[in-house]
Amino acid sequence: MSQITHIRQELQSVTSLPADRPMTMPGRFYTDPDYFDWEVQTVLKQGWHSLGRADEIPEPGDYFTVQLFKEPLIVVRGDDNQIRVLANVCRHRGMPLTEGKGKVKRFVCSYHAWAYGRDGALLRAARMDNAGFDAKSCKLHSFNSVVWNGFIYANLDPAAAPFTDGSGELDALLQNYEPENFRVVHVAEEIWHTNWKCLVENFMEGYHLSVVHPQTLHGYTPTGLARKAVSGPGFTSYCANYPDGIESRGHGAAGLSDAERNRSTLFAVFPTQITSQAASLLVSISIFPLSVDRIRVKWTMSVHGDDLDEETIQSRIALWSEVNREDREKLERMQVALNSDHAVSGPLASDDLEGTIRDFQAWLAERDQLQDLAAE
Repeated sequence: MSQITHIRQELQSVTSLPADRPMTMPGRFYTDPDYFDWEVQTVLKQGWHSLGRADEIPEPGDYFTVQLFKEPLIVVRGDDNQIRVLANVCRHRGMPLTEGKGKVKRFVCSYHAWAYGRDGALLRAARMDNAGFDAKSCKLHSFNSVVWNGFIYANLDPAAAPFTDGSGELDALLQNYEPENFRVVHVAEEIWHTNWKCLVENFMEGYHLSVVHPQTLHGYTPTGLARKAVSGPGFTSYCANYPDGIESRGHGAAGLSDAERNRSTLFAVFPTQITSQAASLLVSISIFPLSVDRIRVKWTMSVHGDDLDEETIQSRIALWSEVNREDREKLERMQVALNSDHAVSGPLASDDLEGTIRDFQAWLAERDQLQDLAAE
């Protein structure tokens, strides 16, 4: 039996356990390079990935670039105000058209000056004396994409099912926060030496909050007040509730209830987006798997209107930078230990504390089973 087959069977076995006896997956689930390659070709390439926020590119011509597995992408707002995800590959000889972020009227290849519009159409190809040349057939490839609650998603699989948050319950959980109306104040990217699933699981459980973040998060979101929230096809969530009498963290949207205003609502859209939504602050992490033990992390911070002054914004950026550093340190140390023969399956904590991990396992197991159905 191959290692991939063995890990797939272990995933099905763990997710079939009784709900009151949940278990973790063994270390090889996070360290085996062949299994990671299997994930890339199946669950990851077929999934909808959050590339960033629409508020990163508010005006026509604004763009940023990103690498999603082997695909270099341009995320651009067009003249029609629509956001598109285009292949960052010139149709002539395959040169990347741009890098980083900026604002353009057109994308001009630095190799032979082919020029493309903000919708990807070829506008100019000088000296193309070729009877078979057809400018209309040289448009940049456009990937399936969608904007949901201000987040930009793309899918590399042209046959992928349409994007959905699952049951509508996640929309209901977030709608009063008005996440689509937040404005970006910070964007950062880092390389972490951990498996992509480890970061999803870490961010989405409240069990570690008071232990790993005693100075940064425990005062506002102690482990003891974590409560699991809604879950469904493709997502999970929990509420990190604030203690009574805590200082206000911002008013936020007018329609928020007291309960919504006094918590951070954390959610994951599988496979690779994890987000913390609070009244005045929205922090979203997009995970870009690079190898079995290496990921690129892009995190954005957005704020609601003018709720927070510049000094407060800078302090929140510093706080979240430290929170991320604390998580990164733990996950990178754990990644090394997960290679041990003794990194075996262990019990998960209660539903409020780690039930989101079981949700993630169940989703991965379901996606894995679909591969067998597709092969029949």
